[in-house]
Parts: sequence; C-alpha cells; structure tokens
Amino acid sequence: MLRLLRNWRHQRKIGKVKPGDGHALKAYRFYHLLSRSLFYIRLDEIDGNSHTYTVDVNYFSEESKADMYRDGKHIATSKLPAAFPVPGGFIEVATTTYGLSRMHFIPEEGSEQQLSPYPGSTEGLRMRFDQRFPRISKTIGILAIIILLASIILGLPQLIALITEIPFVQEYIGTFESPIMLPGWLNTFLAISGALAAFERALTLRNHWLIDMDTNLWDDFD
Repeated sequence: MLRLLRNWRHQRKIGKVKPGDGHALKAYRFYHLLSRSLFYIRLDEIDGNSHTYTVDVNYFSEESKADMYRDGKHIATSKLPAAFPVPGGFIEVATTTYGLSRMHFIPEEGSEQQLSPYPGSTEGLRMRFDQRFPRISKTIGILAIIILLASIILGLPQLIALITEIPFVQEYIGTFESPIMLPGWLNTFLAISGALAAFERALTLRNHWLIDMDTNLWDDFD
C-alpha cells in the first residue's frame, strides 16, 4: 500500500513537469543568497557525452517552482515538489518553509545522490564551512536539533491549548489546558531561534519527520 502511494505521488510530480523555453541560465549574484538556490550535477547520456544539469529555485517567484537547465539552457519547469526525468533516473526537488529539503538525483539503479550546490550560493558557502571547520559545523548541527526538539516539546502543548480556545473546536472536543505556559518573551525567543535552526537544517538539506515537524506539516498536500 505504501509503495503504491509513493509511486502515485512520484508520477504526480512527474506529471507537473512542463517543457522549457530555452532561455539561458542567469548568473548567480551575491544578492541571491537568501532568495535563490542553485544546484548542479553532471550526467552521462546515451551518446556517451556528459552534460551538466542545473536546478534553479527562486523563493521569491510568483509560484513555488523549480527550473531545470541542460548545459545552461532552460529545458523544463515544474511546480514544487518536483521530479525531473533525466538520463538514468530523475532529480527530485522539494522545499520547506525555510529552504530546501530535497535536491537529489535518484538513479534507476543504485543509491541516490545529492546534487552539488553552486559554490557562491548560501548552501555552497555552508558546505565549504563544513569542510573547513567540521567540528564546529557538527556542533552547530547538533544545536539546531536540540533547539527544534525543545520548540516542539515546549510549544506544541501551548499551541493545542490555543486552538481549543476557538469556540467551534471547544464545542466538539472541549478545552485543553497546557501544562507548560511560558512568558511571551521566551516564546518569541524560541520562535526566532527555531527559525534559525530550521534554516540551518535547510542549508544542509537535512530533514526528519519529527525534528522538522513544523516545516513538513503541509508537504504531503502539495
């Protein structure tokens, strides 16, 4: 059953892909750091030649979509989440509220492979930092997990209590009193630190159904 559901969702993603118009890939500038993600991979085709496939995600576009380029020319576009057919498999792209959650090449045979970020992009700079300072990078990653789990443990009961204050909800399920009530300043701090932690997770394309619960809530409905 789960396999059939995965196949249905995969085919649904592929069905959203539309042909590109052939325009050239725009250069990545420093002012794109917080608005654009750019990843690439080189793949061998049937003729034996290698070609570069690049995926461009602009977070400030009118609709949530990704564009694919082959050797710098636009060949496809799709609403997110997306699955672009490419030689030997497909490239899967998905986002969360804070950035990317998937940017992987899924081969017909073998293990999936994450695409390489453009060196000057936010994800590329984060990867370079990880390579130069692995211990500090690992510590930052662990702190991000701790912050997000703390946000869920401390914030979820308060959120449920707030929802049950709505008259319509009260009528059907009653009210819930949260055992945890934090002052406003601490809730604000948790929200800000949680957003930064989620952004850090997105930069490294790490995603877990529990740790990143708030960023995954609506993904299955896309």
